[in-house]
Amino acid sequence: MTETVQRAAPVPWYRRAMRWGQTNITEIDPIRYDIDWWRRQWRRTRVQGIIVNAGGIVAYYPSGLPLQHRAEYLGERDLFGEIAVAAREEGLAVVARMDSNRAHAPFFEVHPDWFARKADGTPYRAGDLYVACIHSPYYEHYIPQVLHEIIDRYRPDGFADNSWSGLGRDSICYCDCCQRRFREGTGLALPVTVDWDDPAYVAWVRWSYQRRLAVWDLNNGTTRAAGGPDCLWVGMNSGDILGQSRSFRDYRAICARSELVFLDNQTRRAATGFQANGDMGKLIHGLLGWDKLVPESMAMYQSPAPTFRVASRPEPEARMWMVEGFAGGIQPWWHHIGAYHEDRRQYRTAESLMQWHERNETYLVNRSPVASVGIVWSQENVDFYGREAPESRTITPYWGMAQALLRARIPYVPVHADDIGRSDGLAVLVLPNVGALSDCQCAVIRQFVAAGGGLVATGETSLFSGLGERRADFSLADLFGAHATGDHVGSRDPEGASWDAQDAHSYLRLRPEFRATIDGPLTGLEPPVEGERHATLTGFDETDILPFGGRLELVLADPNAIVPLTHIPAFPIYPPETAWLPPGAEAGQPALVLSERSGQGRVAYLPASLDHAFAKDNLPDHGHLLANLVRWAADGRIPLRVSGTGLVDCHLYHQSGRLTLHMVNLSHTG
Repeated sequence: MTETVQRAAPVPWYRRAMRWGQTNITEIDPIRYDIDWWRRQWRRTRVQGIIVNAGGIVAYYPSGLPLQHRAEYLGERDLFGEIAVAAREEGLAVVARMDSNRAHAPFFEVHPDWFARKADGTPYRAGDLYVACIHSPYYEHYIPQVLHEIIDRYRPDGFADNSWSGLGRDSICYCDCCQRRFREGTGLALPVTVDWDDPAYVAWVRWSYQRRLAVWDLNNGTTRAAGGPDCLWVGMNSGDILGQSRSFRDYRAICARSELVFLDNQTRRAATGFQANGDMGKLIHGLLGWDKLVPESMAMYQSPAPTFRVASRPEPEARMWMVEGFAGGIQPWWHHIGAYHEDRRQYRTAESLMQWHERNETYLVNRSPVASVGIVWSQENVDFYGREAPESRTITPYWGMAQALLRARIPYVPVHADDIGRSDGLAVLVLPNVGALSDCQCAVIRQFVAAGGGLVATGETSLFSGLGERRADFSLADLFGAHATGDHVGSRDPEGASWDAQDAHSYLRLRPEFRATIDGPLTGLEPPVEGERHATLTGFDETDILPFGGRLELVLADPNAIVPLTHIPAFPIYPPETAWLPPGAEAGQPALVLSERSGQGRVAYLPASLDHAFAKDNLPDHGHLLANLVRWAADGRIPLRVSGTGLVDCHLYHQSGRLTLHMVNLSHTG
C-alpha cells in the first residue's frame, strides 16, 4: 500500500517576507555598486526581501525596448540582473521597482500624444522629463511591455512602482485622449478650473479615481498572466489620507484588491509626530486585514524638510519612526538613496532594530487590535467636504482626536465610514468633523447607537451628503439633540489674524459655575453654585472657563438635552487693559450637547472645534476634555488603564491565547 504524502503549499513571498531592504539605485551606481558588501548588509539586517530598481523612467538592465532610457553609466552591465541573482542566492524575495510616470525627450518626440497637456497645449514637465498621461498608451501598452520584458528575463517575485498614478488633483490634463474619454464617459467637457460647485469638476474627480483603479487592475493582470498568480504588481501608496486623495488613490478600493501594501511613508511631520506611523499602520490594516503585511519605506537618509538624500538621518529619529511603525503593525524596510555613501553612519541605524524585529516577529504579525474606540474617516469626506481646505476641515480634527486619545492612553482604531457596521467590539464611534456622510452611513451610525454604542461627534458632522451637498440640518440631528442653524462664529484657523482679531480670543464656560466656593478674590457678584457638574467636566473643578479660540457651529439644542458648556464670544486681547470678560458673558451658545436615551448609547455632540484646536495648539485642557467625552460615551467599556507619567502610545493586541500591549515612549521626542 502506498501512502500519499501531502505537502503544504509554499507560503508566497508577500506573506513570509517580514523585513525588507532597498538601495535606491542612481544612474552612477552601475560603476560603483559593491554587491558583496550589500550582501553582508542584507544578512546583518535580517532582510527577507529586497526592492531593486528595474525599469520605467530609467532601465538598470540592457532593455530591448528602444525608447526605455538606460542608466547613464550602465554600459553593457546588467546591474538589476546581477543583484537579483545575488539576492536569490541569499534566499531573498526580489521585487522589481518601477517608476512609470515620466520619460526623457527622445521618448516624447516619438510619442508626443502620450503625454499630459495643460489647457494651452503645452506639455506638463517635471524637471527635464515629460509627464505621461495616465489615460494614454504609455500606461496601456508601453508599461505592460516593460513588465513583460522584465518577467521574461528575470522572473522577479513581484513589482513595486514608485509613481504610478499620474498627475495629481491640482493638475487637469487636456490632451486629446483625456478630452475624448471624459466626454465619452460623462457626457461633459473637461472642467476649466478647480471648482467644487461645478458638476464637471466633481465628475472629473470621480472619473480620475476610477482610472487609477483601472491602471492597478491592468498592471496586476499583466504581471500575473506573465509571471504567475503570485507575481503581484504593487504600486506604492502614501502614508497619509490627504496624500492619497491628492493622487486619486482610493485606499479602501486598493486594499480590497491587494495582498499587501508597500507604504511610502518615510518620516514624521511636525504636526503629527512619530505616532502618525502607528496610526497609519492601524488604518491600513483596518482596510487590508490584520493577516496581511504592510512593509514601509523607512528612510535612513535625512528627509524631509530639510532633505539631504545622501546624509544620514539622526539615529534616534529613524529609530523612533521605526518602532512606532512596529507598534501599528508595520514591517520594516530600510531605504538608502544610492549604493555608495560618504556618510556611513546610516548603515548602522537599522541593524539592531531589524534584529529585534526578527526576535519578536511572532508577536508583531497575525494579531488583531483590542480597542473599544473607533475614529471614523473617509476619503470622500476629505474630497467632497474638505474641498479647497481638506487639511483644516478633515485631517486636523482627526489628529486632534487621535492625539487626545493617545495622551489619555485610550486604545483606538481608525474606522472607514463604510465599515462601521462591520467593526466588532467597538463601544464608541468618534466622528471628528466628518461633514460628508451618506444616508446609508448615517443609518448604520443610528443602528450603532440604538444597540448601545456611544457616539462623539464634532463640528459639521453629517451636515453634508456623501458628495458634499449641504443638507438643511444635520442628518444625525436626532442623535445629537441639536439642530444646525447654518451659521457659525469664529474660525478654525485664527492664527493668521491680527492680535485684536475677535476669532482669536474666545472661551468656553463650564456649568454650573464654582468660583464662588473656590479660593480666590471675590466681588460678591459670583453666581451661586447650583448642583453638580457633569462627568464630562471632571478635572476642571478649579475653573469656570476654558480657552477656546476656534470655530463654533451655532445650533439649537433640544429642550431635554444637557448643555454643560457654553460659548463666551471673543473679546479684545490687546492692549491688555481691555482684556476682561465683558458683561453678558454668563450666557452663550451651546458648545457641548449631551444626550442620554433609555436603552441606547450616550451621545456627545461638540459644536466647538476643540479637536481642531487641540491638534493645532496642544493645550492640555482641550485634550483632557476630548478624552472625558470619549470615556463618558464608552460608559466603562475601555479595556485598558495605564498609570504613570510621560507620553506613552499604547497599542493593545490579541493573539491566540494571549494579549500583547505594545507601548512606545514618546516623552520628549521633540
